[in-house]
Amino acid sequence: MLRKVATALLLATAIPATAQTTPPKLIVAISVDQFSADLFSEYRQYYSGGLKRLTQGVVFPKGYQSHAATETCPGHSTILTGSRPSRTGIIANTWFDLSTAREDKAVYCAEDESQPGSNSGNYVASPIHLKVPTLGGRMKIANPTTRVVSVAGKDRAAIMMGGPTADQTWWIGGAQGFVSYKGVVTPPLVAKINDAFAARLAQPNAGFDLPQQCVAKDFPVAIGAGKSVGTGRFARAAGDFKAFRASPEQDAMTLVLAAGAIESMALGKQAQTDIISIGLSATDYVGHTYGTEGTESCIQIDRLDRELGAFFDRLDKDGIDYAVVLTADHGGHDLPERHRENAMPMENRVDAALTPKALSATIGAMTGLSGKTLIWGDGPAGDLYIDKGLTAAQRAKVEAETLKLLRAHPQVEAAYTKAQIAAVPSPSGPPESWSLLQEARASFDPARSGDILLLLKPRITPIVDPTKGYVATHGSPWDYDRRVPILFWRHGLTHFEQPLGVETVDIMPTLAALIGLPVPKSEIDGRCLDLVAGEGSSCPAQ
Repeated sequence: MLRKVATALLLATAIPATAQTTPPKLIVAISVDQFSADLFSEYRQYYSGGLKRLTQGVVFPKGYQSHAATETCPGHSTILTGSRPSRTGIIANTWFDLSTAREDKAVYCAEDESQPGSNSGNYVASPIHLKVPTLGGRMKIANPTTRVVSVAGKDRAAIMMGGPTADQTWWIGGAQGFVSYKGVVTPPLVAKINDAFAARLAQPNAGFDLPQQCVAKDFPVAIGAGKSVGTGRFARAAGDFKAFRASPEQDAMTLVLAAGAIESMALGKQAQTDIISIGLSATDYVGHTYGTEGTESCIQIDRLDRELGAFFDRLDKDGIDYAVVLTADHGGHDLPERHRENAMPMENRVDAALTPKALSATIGAMTGLSGKTLIWGDGPAGDLYIDKGLTAAQRAKVEAETLKLLRAHPQVEAAYTKAQIAAVPSPSGPPESWSLLQEARASFDPARSGDILLLLKPRITPIVDPTKGYVATHGSPWDYDRRVPILFWRHGLTHFEQPLGVETVDIMPTLAALIGLPVPKSEIDGRCLDLVAGEGSSCPAQ
C-alpha cells in the first residue's frame, strides 16, 4: 500500500499542474491496424490497462476513415496529415500505372518505382508518393529542433505517419527485425532490439492463456479443405516469423522499440515538443488470418490492452508530459462462414467472375479483343484500369461492356466511372451521412485512380478462396470498415464522450492546436476537435 501511495505521489508531481493549458512535451500518435469501432466497443467493458486509460480521456467512439478505399496505406495517410486520400495521393495500398515502361504495372504506395530493380512485390521503400506534409513535418518547419520518430509493424504505417522528414523511421522487415530506408545505418538501439527480436523469435511460444471474456468464442469455424479458425492461442514453433507476425508478440516488440527510442533520444525532455508515431500492426494480421470474432482476435485485444498499459506506465515513470491519440487506419469484417453461424445467413464471398483476370477474359470475348489484358486491378473490388493501348473506340466499348456487366451483377452495389467521381465536389458535413459517390470522391486522385471503381454490396467478402491465404479482410465503403475509435488522453484532461461522427483527418489539426501550431485551413480537409469538456476550447478562435 505504501508503495502504491508513493507511486501516486510521484506521478502527481511529475506532471505539472498546468499540463492542460500548456503544450505537451511529447505527442504519442498510435494507430492500431484494423481496430474497428465495433471491435473497440465489443471489448470495452473488459479493458483494464492502456485502453482503459484512454477511455477515461476524450472519446470519439464512432470516428471515420471517411473515404471508400478503407485500406492500410490510405488510412495511415490521413491520421497525421489532416487530409483525405484525394489530397494525400495515397488512394490504395497498390494502384496501377499502365503508362510505365517497367513490366510490373502495379505501384506500391510506399515504394520508389524509379529505383532500379524495384517492383510492387520487392520494392525500394520510400515516402515519395505522399503529397502532403505530416504533423511532424510541419513541426520541424516551425522548429527544426523537433524530433520526429515513426515505428511500426508495417512499412506503409511508419512511412505514412512519419512522413519524408522524420528523423527515424523503422518497421519490421521480416525475421531480421526492424529495418529502415535503403542506406540508413542501424543505430545501436535498433541493433540491440533486433538482437532481442531474434532471441524471442528463436524460442517457441506455447501460446497465451484464454481470458474469461474469450471463452464463449472458443469454437472452431470450418472454412473448407480441412481449414478452420476460432480456437487458436498463438502457439508457434521456434523461428516461425509468419506466426509471430500474426500474434500479440509483434506489437510487444514494436512498443519495446518505441519506448527505447523515447528514452534514448530523450523525446519529450527538451524545450520543444517532439512526436512519435506508433503503428501496431498485429490486430490486422490476426483479423486477416483468423477473422475478428474468434478467440484469436479476443486474445489479441486483451494483450494489446496490457502492452499499452505497460508502455504508458513507463512514460509516467519517466515523468514525461505527453499527449496520446489512438485510432485505426480502417475497420474490418469477420469471415462470412462465422457470420452465417451467428445469425447472418446473407454473408457470402465474392464471385470469382469479378476478379480483374476473369473480367478481362469475359470482356475480351464480348468485344472481340481477346488475347490481351484489357482490365487491370488489385482484386475483385476497388479501382479497375482499362488498357491504354486500345483505340478510343475500343476503350469506349470496353468501358461500356464492363459497366453493363458489373451493374447487372447481384453482388455489385455500384460501378462508377472516373468522370462520374471527378464531377462530385469534395465532401463535407457529417461523414456518416455521405453517399457512396462522396466516399469515392474522398479517395479519388485523377492521376492515380482507375477508370472504373467497383464497389461490392455490403457483407460480400472480397476473398474468393480462403483456403489459399487470408480468410477475412476490409477495404469496403461500408461502416464496418470505415468506423474507427478516436481517443485522446493526457494527464489532467477531463473526460467526455462524443458519439457523433468525426473524421481521422480531424486528428492532425486537433494535435496542432494543442501545441499552438497554426495550420492553414485551405491545406487540409480536417477540423480541430475541441478537447475541453464544457466551456472553453482547445481549438484556436475561428
